[in-house]
Amino acid sequence: MTALMSATFGMSAQQVAPTTSDSVATVYFIKDITPGNILKIYDALDRRATGKVCVKLSFGESGNPNHLSPQLIEPLVKGLDATLVECNTAYQSSRRNSADHLKTAEEHGFTAIAPIDIMDEAGETILHVTGGKHIDHALIGDGWLKYDFTIVLSHFKGHPSGGFGGALKNMAIGMQSSNGKAWVHTAGKNKDADNWWNDRASQDDFLETMAESSKAIIDRAGDNILYISVANNLSVDCDCVAHPAPVQMADIGIFASLDPVALDRACVDAIHNSSDHGKIHMEQRIAELNGTHLLDYAESLGIGTQKYVLITIE
Repeated sequence: MTALMSATFGMSAQQVAPTTSDSVATVYFIKDITPGNILKIYDALDRRATGKVCVKLSFGESGNPNHLSPQLIEPLVKGLDATLVECNTAYQSSRRNSADHLKTAEEHGFTAIAPIDIMDEAGETILHVTGGKHIDHALIGDGWLKYDFTIVLSHFKGHPSGGFGGALKNMAIGMQSSNGKAWVHTAGKNKDADNWWNDRASQDDFLETMAESSKAIIDRAGDNILYISVANNLSVDCDCVAHPAPVQMADIGIFASLDPVALDRACVDAIHNSSDHGKIHMEQRIAELNGTHLLDYAESLGIGTQKYVLITIE
């Protein structure tokens, strides 16, 4: 689906009003990736994170340097007195269990800026999925239920399973328990994080199940959630890869929206619209894994829209 795009330049965050149309979302963009601009784009969304706030991001695999910088996000996280949250992986890694996961978070500098909560350390909880065709529930890290507001803070980049990783993937996989990750990867066939590899779903079924598990989170959160994505360190591999492919494309900027589908679509469009010749690597990774099918199916579930107005803030 082709996105509806426009741009308004030189506007302050306070001057920008969110789009109210049900069919067209607003996505904000700032080119320069700085801590101050993370704050500015948060303000532009005009949705206050109140109560007990969590920020969902990836701490990155040990040895992977491409994850979001703690210094980049520190002012936002500290200003909201937020907790950084994650769940353990469903494959052998430096984040397979909570103790090792916390060590990795410390290694990458995150424990120095905020409290850390590995949300499935104490178990998992069921969130129902409505309207899906693969799963009727998702398995979320149990710790998420104690938070009043969620900021989905994503590093937009390539991904070896989904084609790209953005806001939807950060919820669809990142907020699932270890068993919940297995459940999504197998499109509802297997919940055993220690024994799911032989039950992996077809590519489109996997992408569709990601959308369904995201929907469970979005439905539960209601208006108490927002989405910020940083498109930098653009490797074709995710932060979950210990030794990722080299970064072959220049940084793009910061994007934010109240609509995760529009946000992911805007990031994908920014790849295609870039004049950087290195974009071919990201484009090939997304195409070969049919990555944008995630957006088509998410839109069909009513999670959001791929039509958006892009507002550039300077």
